[in-house]
Amino acid sequence: MKNLTLLVLAAGMGSRYGGLKQIDPVGPQGETIIDYSVFDAQRAGFNKLVFVIRRDIEPAFREIVGSRFEKKIDVEYVFQELNKLPAGFTPPPGRTKPWGTGQAILMAADVIPGPFAAINADDFYGASSFRVLADQLRTEPDDFAMVGFTLRNTLSEFGSVSRGVCRTNAQEFLESVTELVAIEKDGRGAKYKDEQGNLHPLTGDETVSMNLWGFNPALFDHLRRQFIAFLQSHGQREKSEFYIPGVVNDLVAAKQARVKVLRSPDSWFGVTNREDRPLVVESIRKLIAHGVYPEKLWS
Repeated sequence: MKNLTLLVLAAGMGSRYGGLKQIDPVGPQGETIIDYSVFDAQRAGFNKLVFVIRRDIEPAFREIVGSRFEKKIDVEYVFQELNKLPAGFTPPPGRTKPWGTGQAILMAADVIPGPFAAINADDFYGASSFRVLADQLRTEPDDFAMVGFTLRNTLSEFGSVSRGVCRTNAQEFLESVTELVAIEKDGRGAKYKDEQGNLHPLTGDETVSMNLWGFNPALFDHLRRQFIAFLQSHGQREKSEFYIPGVVNDLVAAKQARVKVLRSPDSWFGVTNREDRPLVVESIRKLIAHGVYPEKLWS
């Protein structure tokens, strides 16, 4: 069986949530969303776990999260830091945050030898999502992949969200991802604001990326080149972000990669805003009641 790595992006600041949402318990035995993602990934055949975290949260993260897994699966930690840049680059004055999901994934280049999935720490993707992605990584290792969700099923009741809206061809390969911010529910559909503050409608049926990606190590060379180009053009902007959808867009446009868009019947949910947490707790309780998860996840 091909070795598969789960890369968990857990270095987020949690500014909208108001705390370290990566270590906030949502399960009946104190489980975090990460617990359920790792549980589902292991069942799908992933056998290595890499966390991308910040050094300042390392002690709490290792104690509350990492220690749950270290006897169950091979675990490594890498660090996303503001100052971890290619030679010749320095952060602009006033910048405090690292450089986004593209940089986060690049930090793991030295510890991932084969196909891998990259996920957000604070998103619940569901067991089927990991199964279809694992199957794709085993059977088509030369292609990249993304698990897509229906926009309507990914919106928060308590505030706006950012989503990557996807366009695919007839063979379900990705043609583009457009990152939209300030998306809110609007009846059965949604709406978002552009950079000028203008509102635009969305149907709610759009396929969106929730940062559940499948890659192989060829990605890292692309990331290195694109990160340097990004820093040259945007590196002195205080709030610029090096997003992985932008990297993928460029690779697809240049025909340097193919990205298969996979579908999962599972519902996504997450904790973008603190008010989302009770809904996550209730959703997990229902899944336990239906036998999807045991009451004690790691018993």
